[in-house]
Amino acid sequence: MQISRITVLSGGMGGARFLQGLLHGVRGGTLPGVSPDAQVTVVANTADDIWVHGLKVCPDLDTVMYTLGDGIDPERGWGRREETWSVRTELAEYGVEPTWFGLGDRDVATHLVRTQMLEAGYPLSAVTEALCRRWLSPVHGEGLRLLPMTDDRVETHVAVADADADEPSGRRVMHFQEYWIRLRASVPAETVVMIGLDRSTPAPGVLEAIRDAELVVLPPSNPVVSVGTILGVPGLRAAVRDTAARVVGLSPIVGGTHVRGMAEQMLTSIGVEVSAAGVGRHYGARSRGGVLDGWLVDTRDEDALPALRDAGLEAAAVPLMMTDPDATAAMAAAAVSLVAPGATA
Repeated sequence: MQISRITVLSGGMGGARFLQGLLHGVRGGTLPGVSPDAQVTVVANTADDIWVHGLKVCPDLDTVMYTLGDGIDPERGWGRREETWSVRTELAEYGVEPTWFGLGDRDVATHLVRTQMLEAGYPLSAVTEALCRRWLSPVHGEGLRLLPMTDDRVETHVAVADADADEPSGRRVMHFQEYWIRLRASVPAETVVMIGLDRSTPAPGVLEAIRDAELVVLPPSNPVVSVGTILGVPGLRAAVRDTAARVVGLSPIVGGTHVRGMAEQMLTSIGVEVSAAGVGRHYGARSRGGVLDGWLVDTRDEDALPALRDAGLEAAAVPLMMTDPDATAAMAAAAVSLVAPGATA
């Protein structure tokens, strides 16, 4: 039987790059047991969203949309290619804050359209669908859907030690984007605070995409502030546990640290061991109340396999560096083979 429905729970840059390789493998027919016409649904993290200069900015949704729509800046890994920065420069001249969050001139158009539609009463899921008609439909037809995890406002905040803070605890709490962009995650994160997550509901189509999938993938996105927030939407973790699909994840930790981003800081803040095995155990095996059937680690972390198998997970070690679409497609093929060995080409 061929797999024809895949759902991916994705963050921004790491998830988008993985999806690029996954689709390369699916459409190229190189994924074992996966139909070249398979429907791929992406459920994207929206807890990184932020309002800037009166505009609603959805960094992870946009990174996935631009990457898969061939509009991303390949060097930065975010924003539009061939971008200019006149608006950012003029705002800085006026002294308008925040100056640390830059919106490119071409990128601003997306945020203007999104904000206008939201203020007109459309939910984020409908806005995302409209934006994707420009970016994804011409490239992927009806074979790819991008869904926000929720239509509700959810924001990740990070607490850091600050001797000058007004709080009696001596902590300063800031939006995740400030921690990541302004501070570059250069100070330890003491606590991650999810604002509104416990009161959110899954966006339309999200639970169905997980329930009806034949394969669910957790890509090498941040396990705390990307995949973790998606699973934190009430009802979503249970949907992953209960789906008839096989569920496989790929480690964002290679050789004891993250490849890019700040997974190490985020894992440390919640007391999870920064290792391929630590993240696998953090997600946990579905047979023991977690969300995974299988977990891929990099060949450098092969010594973690016995501990992962003891934790109830099917596990294997393969190269996990996403150097190009072919290498990433090979990672996706290994993930499929790990949890769906009975699938036939």
